[in-house]
Amino acid sequence: VQVVESGGGLVQPGGSLRLSCAVSGITFRMYTLDWYRQVPGKRELVASSGSKGDTNLADPVKGRYTIWRDNAKNTVHLQMDKIQHEDATVYFCRARSGDLEYWGQGIQVTVTS
Repeated sequence: VQVVESGGGLVQPGGSLRLSCAVSGITFRMYTLDWYRQVPGKRELVASSGSKGDTNLADPVKGRYTIWRDNAKNTVHLQMDKIQHEDATVYFCRARSGDLEYWGQGIQVTVTS
């Protein structure tokens, strides 16, 4: 199984960035796809896309982030708008189903002044 994030980089406050996560080696449509980000001492759940098409966003990003998946391309995206300094960190993609979970290596988002 491979989980590969892409799309990170530098962005100005108020700007936008799109993260993508490509997953191979699983029956993608049967998995929940999550985006996490690193905060001091833990990884914080940011957004989820369930296998039934349901989505959830954490309160700090509601109204700014959007998550969607493309089952035909085994990819999940995270659109980040109105980016704030507090959004700067490493973002991780996770695919999970039951007791199975697979993580990506993470991708850096840096917010410049």
